[in-house]
Amino acid sequence: MKAVLNGVVIAEADKDDLVRIEGNWYWPPVAVAKGALVESATPYTCPWKGEAQYFSVRAGEHEHTDRAWSYPTPHSSAVTRVGADFSGYVAFDRAVQIAD
Repeated sequence: MKAVLNGVVIAEADKDDLVRIEGNWYWPPVAVAKGALVESATPYTCPWKGEAQYFSVRAGEHEHTDRAWSYPTPHSSAVTRVGADFSGYVAFDRAVQIAD
């Protein structure tokens, strides 16, 4: 699968390597293109997953604010609920196209 923003592939992995949570695909960190993510100071804590890290996404010459997020250390109950350890996996907002 591929995550594409403005025609630029920002992540690519086999579907079996991704985790689906609440309608979002979460990509393993190694699947994300080097230099595509820039840490953001935007705070967010999910009641059941824990503290999120937001990222701006670089696609070509453009940087798109807060278009991705990750849970570096999700609650253990969230890992159990999801059925997979998604620590550090990256999800993208709806502006990013996901293709098989």
